[in-house]
Amino acid sequence: MIQSRDITCIEIPRLRLAVYGLSYDQREYAARAYDSAYPLKKQKYEILLAHGGDEKHIPFKTADIASLGYDYVAFGHIHKPQELVPDRAYYSGALEPIDKNDTGKHGYIMGEITEDTCKAAFFPCAMREYVHLDVPVTEDMTGYGVREAIRHAVEDNGVQNMYRISLTGQRDPEILFDLTNMDSYGNIIEIADNTKPAYDFDKLYEQNKGNLLGKFIQNLYDKDKESIEYRALCEGVQALMETRRGFK
Repeated sequence: MIQSRDITCIEIPRLRLAVYGLSYDQREYAARAYDSAYPLKKQKYEILLAHGGDEKHIPFKTADIASLGYDYVAFGHIHKPQELVPDRAYYSGALEPIDKNDTGKHGYIMGEITEDTCKAAFFPCAMREYVHLDVPVTEDMTGYGVREAIRHAVEDNGVQNMYRISLTGQRDPEILFDLTNMDSYGNIIEIADNTKPAYDFDKLYEQNKGNLLGKFIQNLYDKDKESIEYRALCEGVQALMETRRGFK
């Protein structure tokens, strides 16, 4: 175990290998500790074990790491695998996803250092993934139809995975989906209903010209459907429709 806060070299002579690294002595370590962590050329092959990459955990620039001269740099801290320098520096990420935002493949880096070069590749091995999935809804769909759409989407993307579902599109204004009974396989951690009610604003306006609902529609009706104003129109009409007894 490397226990020092300073860069330390551990030699493994039978492999002609020197491994460099340091330990944290506090939860956060904002110093740029790797900027001058040059290998000491003690062995044929030299590897840096590093942990960090954000402002609170030993920040660094990839170009600076590449210029240090190690045969390979193995980074930890970020859960998602990513390549920093081809065949030279990688975050392997967590072997399995740690929380619901750890989407994508998880696994390990397999590498080989030879007399001439270093080759490294990512190998996925996680049993399951967290998947963020949009499920389109149309205004003719019932709660049962939405449940079936979610079930098919989960089947298409793998029933072994864990899901955050977002319902998108437009729904019948008279329908509010019961989201408590939409999980067919027990692998959905969250369902968000981001649908918009498919109101017939022309018809609503004609029926409500003389009241608050009609005036509200008149003020916002011509807005672009992707605008904040149009979203406010949909949400405002929904709120007013829920209390429509007051202006019938």
